[in-house]
Amino acid sequence: MRVISKRRLREFWIKYPDAKSSLEAWHSEILKATWSSPQQLKMQFKHASALKNSRIVFNIAGNKYRLIVGIDYGRQACFIKFIGTHKDYDQINVEEIE
Repeated sequence: MRVISKRRLREFWIKYPDAKSSLEAWHSEILKATWSSPQQLKMQFKHASALKNSRIVFNIAGNKYRLIVGIDYGRQACFIKFIGTHKDYDQINVEEIE
């Protein structure tokens, strides 16, 4: 699976250095993945939450941060939609964030 774009992850871990190792590990796992459905993804990431519109919420750094992605299973692409603290996450609509 391709990640679009890792730059957003880098920008986040510059601001929150304690997230770097968790985000790098997440990125590495995603690059190896070839899921065709949210159910397959959940088999690997049991604590991820599948939402409408092929959106997935991942807990990062022991659930300190939240990462929202949109996944196009056909094209094997993962689009970073949001990365932030729980406080930031609580202030957004996860189904509408672009």
